[in-house]
Amino acid sequence: MAIADFSARSLSELWSLEGRSAVVTGAARGIGAAVAHRLAEAGASVLVTDVDGEGAAAVAAELPPSPAGPHRSLRVDITDTGSLVAAADMALERSGRLDIWVNNAGIYPATGPAIDAADDFIDRMLSVNVRGTFAAAREAARRMTAGGVIVNLASTTAFRASAGISAYSTSKHAVVGLTKCLAVEFAPLGIRVVGVAPTVIDTPGVREQLDPLAKAGLDVGAAMAANLLGRAGVADDVARVVLFAVSDMAAFVTGSTIPVDAGSLAGH
Repeated sequence: MAIADFSARSLSELWSLEGRSAVVTGAARGIGAAVAHRLAEAGASVLVTDVDGEGAAAVAAELPPSPAGPHRSLRVDITDTGSLVAAADMALERSGRLDIWVNNAGIYPATGPAIDAADDFIDRMLSVNVRGTFAAAREAARRMTAGGVIVNLASTTAFRASAGISAYSTSKHAVVGLTKCLAVEFAPLGIRVVGVAPTVIDTPGVREQLDPLAKAGLDVGAAMAANLLGRAGVADDVARVVLFAVSDMAAFVTGSTIPVDAGSLAGH
């Protein structure tokens, strides 16, 4: 494999995604939407996908313009392989290449006590967060004939245990393991695979999950700010790390999962 010399390239060149084709799943809102914005801002042509097709279309319409033309959107259910194939093919057809795939789509309802977890709940969590991520990465890699980058969104719950989220935490442990395995398998193809593991981030989806606790008296803002930096994380905090991971700034990074947690892992 030829050794790429990035030392002669300017900082702006290393950050630039101009001419690259990207897919972001689960991008109708929250972290996925923020990632789509940052990739578009860096020059990528972005396909915004989500099971909420209308939401994906709205995000695509708001993205900074691409030199390749308007960004596009597609309704995608990551548990449906045909849906993933359609997204990968659409991105490939646009510019004849697929360079970046961000596996952001996932579900994160609290499990409750593990002893009470229903089989269908466990199956759904693993189907979306693990099988969906695996299948999406597979379809992306099949089309990255010139190399590329796959980013898998994990979670800090993959590195520490907490009560009440056993199914979710298990699924994110699997995503971290999958990231390592795919990095090994895809390296000969010139494909990097990187994980990004946020802590609790202040997004509409998280607010919805925490709403019952907020109604019971939990200070949600204070809870989300319980980290070394003393503030809640926002979607763009994660998006900037994803941008780093897919850019040539991270050309020597693969198989690792990067925490985006304001030191919450270090502080426990």
